[in-house]
Amino acid sequence: MSVPPDDHFFRHEYGRLVAMLARRVGARHLETIEDAVQEALLAAVETWPRGAVPENPSAWLYRVAHNRVSGELRRQVRHGQLAAGHALSTHQPAAEEQLALLPGDIEDELLRMLFVCCDEALPVESQLVLALKTLCGFDVREIAERLFTTEGNVYKRLERARTRLRDGPDGAELTGTQLGSRLPAVHTIVHTLFTEGYLSSRPESAIRRELCDEALRLAAVLASHPVGQAPETFALLALMHLHNARAPGRQDATLGLLLLEEQDRSLWDQEEIALGLALLARSTEGEVFSRYHAEAGIAAEHCLAPSFAETRWSRIAECYELLEQAAPSPLHTLSRALAIAEWQGPDQGLAVIEGLEPPAWLLRSYQWSVVLADLHRRAGNKELAEHHRSSALEAAPSGAIRTALARRLG
Repeated sequence: MSVPPDDHFFRHEYGRLVAMLARRVGARHLETIEDAVQEALLAAVETWPRGAVPENPSAWLYRVAHNRVSGELRRQVRHGQLAAGHALSTHQPAAEEQLALLPGDIEDELLRMLFVCCDEALPVESQLVLALKTLCGFDVREIAERLFTTEGNVYKRLERARTRLRDGPDGAELTGTQLGSRLPAVHTIVHTLFTEGYLSSRPESAIRRELCDEALRLAAVLASHPVGQAPETFALLALMHLHNARAPGRQDATLGLLLLEEQDRSLWDQEEIALGLALLARSTEGEVFSRYHAEAGIAAEHCLAPSFAETRWSRIAECYELLEQAAPSPLHTLSRALAIAEWQGPDQGLAVIEGLEPPAWLLRSYQWSVVLADLHRRAGNKELAEHHRSSALEAAPSGAIRTALARRLG
């Protein structure tokens, strides 16, 4: 490799290295592993731009991180902090072995580690925080934004999860029963990863293609494994492909976000839409209906509509109603209100959310204010519209989202 790798390479390698080393030395040493991987990445950032990029960057990073983990665990053994039986093997794998997938129930190391993070002894929120921080490379602010919580709560959940891994069973090999019971949590993590890529909370990047690509890759690996071949997996994969197909039309020449009604639909990837529809059809084999089925149905309606004006909003409103039943959330109620407003008018949309008491986390989000601003504007309630518009723009997490909202709200 003649030029230093980009941020996408380092983000991908971070999660991959953590997963591979956790498999080799045990997830209980996760904090030591994370420190070693960060040091290896920092060493690469400092040395590679000076013309020292190795022929095999992935193997170089693994070797450096492996050596640092090994050294730290030996130090802990010498100081009596670890039983000798937990010390890292002195075996130094060759470059080819470093890049090979280790045997196990789940062939992909990163996906396997996601299952390890989804320990039933942990609250779901802690599972999600641990996986997003440790394996997906999210920072604390991004996690707080995506999970509608505070950074302080993220730190608490992360510490609780790390303590469980440090003090609990090592999870070297998961049973088929454990894999099956943890599958819903893995679905949630992959979905959250894709969502952050599709509409990022980062100020400098409205869409993060690398996160979308990684989520699609993990879902495809999951769908190819017997434990993951469930209707929910295929529905999730369909949802992500249907969203991803619209990516070419979602940004303008300056990489600003385009609203759905502004997009050039001729730019949408028809082959990926066909793939998403085929996966959605496969997800209906059986009697299971999940939130991913409802969301994929909504995405399919948008992909199939010849234009914004010709969208079957009645079908979309029905899908949102099903989504509320499958995964109750005031966010889904807001989305249904918007769909009904497109179908039956803004007053009917306002009627949907009349009396809805939003929780504190939703009041802090721009999404509550933007729906009220939009519906009141269209209903002619100028003062209310302006009040909620100001709140929405102030709470927007990035400049790209703020600019798009300003156009939407007039």
